[in-house]
Amino acid sequence: MQYDVIVVGSGPGGYVAAIRCAQLGLKTAIVEKYNTLGGTCLNVGCIPSKALLDSSEHYHNAAHAFEAHGIKLQKLGIDFGRMIKRKQEVVDANTSGITYLMKKNKIDVHQGVGSFKDKSTIVVTKGDSTATEITGKNVIIATGSKPSSLPFLPIDKKRIITSTEALTLTEVPKHLILIGGGVIGLELGSVYARLGAKVSVIEFMDGIIPTMDKALGRELQKVLKKLGMDFYLNHKVTGASVKGKEVTVTFDNAKGEKQELKGDYCMVAVGRVAYTDGLSLDKIGITVEERGRKIPVDEHLETSVKGVYAIGDVIKGAMLAHKAEDEGTFVAEIIAGQKPHINYNLIPGVVYTWPEVAAVGFTEEQLKEKGTKYKVGSFPFKASGRARASGDLDGFVKVLADASTDEILGVHMIGPRAADMIAEAVIAMEFRASAEDVTRASHAHPTYTEAMREACLAATENRAIHI
Repeated sequence: MQYDVIVVGSGPGGYVAAIRCAQLGLKTAIVEKYNTLGGTCLNVGCIPSKALLDSSEHYHNAAHAFEAHGIKLQKLGIDFGRMIKRKQEVVDANTSGITYLMKKNKIDVHQGVGSFKDKSTIVVTKGDSTATEITGKNVIIATGSKPSSLPFLPIDKKRIITSTEALTLTEVPKHLILIGGGVIGLELGSVYARLGAKVSVIEFMDGIIPTMDKALGRELQKVLKKLGMDFYLNHKVTGASVKGKEVTVTFDNAKGEKQELKGDYCMVAVGRVAYTDGLSLDKIGITVEERGRKIPVDEHLETSVKGVYAIGDVIKGAMLAHKAEDEGTFVAEIIAGQKPHINYNLIPGVVYTWPEVAAVGFTEEQLKEKGTKYKVGSFPFKASGRARASGDLDGFVKVLADASTDEILGVHMIGPRAADMIAEAVIAMEFRASAEDVTRASHAHPTYTEAMREACLAATENRAIHI
C-alpha cells in the first residue's frame, strides 16, 4: 500500500498530523500498536488524570466547601470503583472520537507495531506476529514517551508504581509516597490527597515544579500543604523495598542523613523518556541521543534521513500534548509545501491541580540570567470579586514586561481556571502586545480574567485598581 504520509503513533501529535495531512489532500495512514487510538494522553495521561482530578475536586468541595454555600449533605462517601469506572468512560468516549475522526478524514489505520524496513517502508507487526508492509513518500515518527524509572528502584506495578498504575488503583492509598515533585506527580498526588490519603512528596530539587517560575512553586506548595501533603525538598531517594502491603522508601536529606518513610504505595514520577523501542531506527541510520533517547531533528523537524520527520515527546523540548499537536500540524504543512512556524517560547505549561498553575514565556529567573531589564506586575486572587464569590482565594497572576518597551515577556499564574486563562497571555504575546495593550482591552466583570488585566496594570506604572 502506497501513501503520501505514514504516521507512526496515534497520540495528540500523531493523530493531529494525520488529520492535517488528510486535509491538505495527502493520502495518509496511521500506525498504532495498541488497540485504541490516542496514545498516552488519551489513554493513560492527560484525559484520565483530568477525569480523576475533577471527581476528587467535587468530593473535596462537598466535604469541605459546600456547607459555606448553605448546602448540607448527610453520609458523604466515596465509591472509588465508580470513580475509576467514570474515568474509563471518559477515556473510551475520547478514543472512540479519534477513531471517528480517522474515518471522517479517510485515514487508513494499521494496528500493530511499526518499524522501519527502509526509509520509505514500514513493517506493521500485529499481536499474532503476522506482518504487512506499507510504503510512504514521507514518514512522521510520533511514538511519544513512557515514564522514567530509577535504576536502583525496580517498579513492580503493584506497590511501587508509575502514573499509569496510579490511574487504575482499586483503593485509595492510606499513605502514598511520591518520588518527584513535578507536574505528573503533583496532579495525581493531589487526587489522592483530596480523597483522604496521606501524601508525602520527596523531591531532589529545592522546590516543586522546578522548571516553572519559583514563585509558582512556593505558592502551590503552600496550597497543597493545606490538603495535608508533606514535602521533603533537597532529598535524594536511595532505594525502596516492599514487604507484603508495605513500601519502605529510603532517602538522604541535604546533610546526607539517612531517613525513611513507610506507606502502602510508592509512585515514581521522575519524568518521562522518549519511546523509540521497536522502530528499528538503526536500519535507516538514525541514532537517538544518549540522554533521554531523543531523535535529533532540524528546523523543519526532519531527521537526518530525508523524508523522515519526528514530532512530540521523541524530539527536543517540553513533553506536552499541545506542543506535539502544533508540531504535527507544522510537519504536515511543511510536507505540503507551506511555510508554517512555531514559537517554542510561547507554548504554555499547565499543572492541573486546584488551584491550577499555568505559565508562558520567560520566568523571572531566566530574565535575570539573561540580564534583561524587566518590570513586574502582580495581582492576588483574594482581591478578585469573582474569586471571592467562588471562594477560590489562593494564588495570583504575575506579568513580566520589558522595562523599556513594555512588551510582555512572561506570564505566570496560579489560581482558578488558570489553565484556560493562560490563553489570553499566549495570544497577547504572539502579537507582541505590551502590558498596556492588555489593560486597554475591556474584560468582563466579574471574571477571573480581570486578574490578568490588573496584573498588567500593576506592571504599567503600578496602576492596579483593586489593590
